[in-house]
Amino acid sequence: MTATQRRLGMLVCLVTIVLAVLDMQIVSAATVPIVRDLDPAHGISKIPWLVSAFSLASAAMLPLYGKLCDTLGAKPVFLGALGAFLTGSALCGAAPSLGWLIASRAVQGVGAGGLMSVTIVVIAQLKGPGEKRNRSAGAGGVVAGGGMAVGPWLGGFLAQHASWRWAFFINLPLGIAALATAVVVLKLPRATRSHAIDFPGAALAAAFATTLLLVTEWGGKRYAWSSPEIVGLALGCVVALALLLVRQATAAEPILPLPMFRVPELRLGFALQGLIGLAMTGATYYVLVYLQLVRAVPSSSAGLFLLPMAVGIMAVGLVTGRLTARGWSERTFVISGTIVTLAAFLLLAGTGTTTSLWQVRGALLLLGAGFGQLLGQLIQLAQDAAPAHQLGVATTAARFFQTLGTSLGATLFGTLLSRLYDGPGDVGSLAALRGADRVRGMAAYVSATDTVFLCGAGIMLLCLLLALRLPRRRPVPGGPGEPVREPLPA
Repeated sequence: MTATQRRLGMLVCLVTIVLAVLDMQIVSAATVPIVRDLDPAHGISKIPWLVSAFSLASAAMLPLYGKLCDTLGAKPVFLGALGAFLTGSALCGAAPSLGWLIASRAVQGVGAGGLMSVTIVVIAQLKGPGEKRNRSAGAGGVVAGGGMAVGPWLGGFLAQHASWRWAFFINLPLGIAALATAVVVLKLPRATRSHAIDFPGAALAAAFATTLLLVTEWGGKRYAWSSPEIVGLALGCVVALALLLVRQATAAEPILPLPMFRVPELRLGFALQGLIGLAMTGATYYVLVYLQLVRAVPSSSAGLFLLPMAVGIMAVGLVTGRLTARGWSERTFVISGTIVTLAAFLLLAGTGTTTSLWQVRGALLLLGAGFGQLLGQLIQLAQDAAPAHQLGVATTAARFFQTLGTSLGATLFGTLLSRLYDGPGDVGSLAALRGADRVRGMAAYVSATDTVFLCGAGIMLLCLLLALRLPRRRPVPGGPGEPVREPLPA
């Protein structure tokens, strides 16, 4: 590829990551107009499926995408994922009913799972002649983090100033342009021999992810934790995990090779990805709830508070990406990123009912500066440590563990908050409180959320301990992005 083709390829990758991440977040702010338009009588009960259908399909496909990438090459898998995403977007925008929209969100999620993982493999392979690594290889994680912060605001803006359908139709012109450009400019390595694809392993991984996500989505909300539905799903999750481990230990070409976990950078990196996904959920969600519930900030304005976080993620992430390309160690930035994020959580834990909103913005900027160091560098660390023939599997595995952590975070923090709240009524009835009950309720809620943020700080302390165990060396076994080949004999 020429230098111009590489730059165009990089732009295509960043655009598609933004589209996928935005659509994961954007619907949450447009749920009211969607229900009002498609099913005003019974739509509220179906709204959770708009998010769940997307996230379930996306997470379930991640392990398969990694293996397909190592088997077929990154380009055809990337084009297929983008095509599925655009098809789902068109179907969502044209949805005549809520059931149609939910099914279309699942199609969109199938494509988005590839755009948020295979795209990062493509970025790693867009390196110039003589480069051991792509200088922009960590940018995918940074842009994804920025999209997570901006998504709720953009969804609220489109819902307020245009039709909710534009939250989906806006993907089409950008996505079609990206697809056409990718077909022309991308020239990536292809597999040199045929590989078997572990479809049973992919099915078990999908079953494990799906049941785990359903337990976290439904437990304590739609069904009680002790209900037969949740207990059955939990048992199914354990059985699926056990069968998956057995399959990966015996399959000729497993979809999640267990020897990967013997590599310290991968083993520790996957754990860090899961913990960071868990912490990010608590940070973004409960800050927005605090602003709207306690400080009476309108939903359309509350999303603007995440812009400092997005700025911190992208600015710091780009700087660290350039420094690591010049020889700085990813380990250094993973350690400093955990320290900065830990400090941000401690600052959020001191939030009260009258805390300056500029202090909240400052904490979110600091939080973004910490996450910006982590999101890109952990992906880069996994790609540098992975053998060339397992680049796709290692990259998608990192995204897989982050997705699972994000889902678990929503449940764990929500359950913790409900148990800690000791004000009048319960957390769900706070908005209806008036007078003295409201004052006591808000104080109790803020106290509970401060403890949640302290738990986030504890999670980041654990991340720091894991980061300190990362090896000081930076292995590049064959270099990511080289032609797929057989590993050398032992």
